[in-house]
Amino acid sequence: MKIIILAGGGGTRLFPLSRTCFPKQFLKVNNAKSLLAQTVMRFLPVVQASDIIIVTNAEYVYHVQSELEECKASGAHIVLEPMGRNTAPAIALATKYCMEELGCEKDEILLVTPADHVIKSVDLFVKAIGQAAKIAQNDKLVTFGIKPDKPETGYGYIEAGKPYDCGYEVVSFKEKPELLVAEQYLKKGNYFWNSGMFAFSIGFMLDELQKYQPEIMLQLEKTYAEVLADFADMPNISIDYAVAEKSTAVIAIALPCYWNDIGSWDAMYDVLPKDDCGNAMHGDCLAIDCKNSLLLGRDRLIAGIGLDDILLVETDDVIVVAKKGESQKVKEIVGELKKRGRREASEHTTAYRPWGTSTTLGEGPRYKMKKIHLNPKGVLSMQMHYHRSEHWIVIAGTAKVTIDGKETWVHENESVFVPQTTKHRLENPGQIPLEIIEIQNGSYVGEDDIVRFDDESVQ
Repeated sequence: MKIIILAGGGGTRLFPLSRTCFPKQFLKVNNAKSLLAQTVMRFLPVVQASDIIIVTNAEYVYHVQSELEECKASGAHIVLEPMGRNTAPAIALATKYCMEELGCEKDEILLVTPADHVIKSVDLFVKAIGQAAKIAQNDKLVTFGIKPDKPETGYGYIEAGKPYDCGYEVVSFKEKPELLVAEQYLKKGNYFWNSGMFAFSIGFMLDELQKYQPEIMLQLEKTYAEVLADFADMPNISIDYAVAEKSTAVIAIALPCYWNDIGSWDAMYDVLPKDDCGNAMHGDCLAIDCKNSLLLGRDRLIAGIGLDDILLVETDDVIVVAKKGESQKVKEIVGELKKRGRREASEHTTAYRPWGTSTTLGEGPRYKMKKIHLNPKGVLSMQMHYHRSEHWIVIAGTAKVTIDGKETWVHENESVFVPQTTKHRLENPGQIPLEIIEIQNGSYVGEDDIVRFDDESVQ
C-alpha cells in the first residue's frame, strides 16, 4: 500500500495564521509538530516512509522537506505539481508516479488523504485503514465517513445505504448544506461527514477515470515526464466531482475516532483545550468574565473582558475578531484583501526560505529593518542591490561575510556595512543558528531589488 498525502493547498479559512506563503498544513496548532508532520506520523505504523508520496508545489517543497526531517520520514517521496489543478489531477499525477517511478502494479492499493486534519486514537485509525484496504481490493472506491454529532454546515455529507462488509454502499454525496438541511441529515442518522480520504487500487482508479474523466486518462497514457510537462492540460476538478459522485462502486466506512479538518476558527476552538469557563486560549492571554471564546495570541498580550462566543486571533500584522459560527466568512476577508492588493492576503511578516527565515520588524520611506535567522551551514546567494545599502548587526552566532570579493568574519555584537551596488554574500559556517539584524536604507527597498550571481541558495 502507498499513502498519498495532498499538501499543495494554500487555504484561507485559518487566516491570518494560514496564508498562501505558509498554509495551514505547516501550522503547529494543537501539537509540537505541524499538521503535515502529524499526518505523516499517523501512517508510519502502517507503511515505511518510502511508501509515502507527498504531493505539493515548488513554493512549499522546503517546508515539506523540513517537516519530513522533523518526523524522521526523510525517505518519503515528494511530487511537485507544476500548478494547482485540484485534487483529481493531483491524485492522477501521484498515481502515475507510483506506476512509473516506484514500479507499482495495478493491484497496488493507494490511500489518499489531506495533509491538514486532526485525527486522534491512532490505533483505531490504523484499524480502519486496514479495513479500507481490504475492501478496496474488491474493485471498490472506499471513503471514510465521520459520524456527525451536530448539524455542521461546513462539511460535505455522505448518504449511506445498504450495509457492505464493515461499511455501507454510498447512495450519494451532498454539498455543504444549509442549517435546516444539516439538521435533517443528523436526524435521519444515515449521513456521515465527508472526510476527503479515499482508498482504491490503481487499476480500479484508471478504469474509473477512463469511464468518467477520459480527458485525465488521456494525459496518463503519456510518460510521467510528459504528464508533468503537460499538467496545464489537466481539467481543474476535484476527485469528488470527477469520480466519487459518479462511480457506482463507492463504499463508506465509519472512522471510529476523533476527526477534525480544522477548516475554520470554530473548528480550531473545538480542538483546543478549554478552561472552566469554556475559553480556549493560546499565547499571552488574560480573560476576565469571558466564556466560550477563543483567544489566540502570538506576539502581544491579548486581554479580553466580558467576551461570550467570540473568536479573536492575533498575529504581528493582523487581528481578526468574529462571532462563533461566522468564521467560515474569513475567506471573504481574504478575498477582499486580494482585491485591494494587500500583502497580508498572502504573506506573513516572516518569510520561510531554504536557509532559514526573514522577519520584517519595521519599514517606512527609504528604510526597512529585518531579523535574519540563518540555519547552520546556511548560505545566501551572491547578490547585489541597485537602490539600497545594508547594515548587518550580528546578535547570535558568527557570520562569514563576503563583500566585493573580500571575506570577513563578524561576531556577536559586531557589525558590517554593505554598500549599494556591491556584490555580497552572507554565510553561517557554524553549528548554531546565526541571527542578525539587517537595516536597509535607500531610495527603494522592495524585495525585487536584487541581482543574483549564483544559485547556491535562494533568498
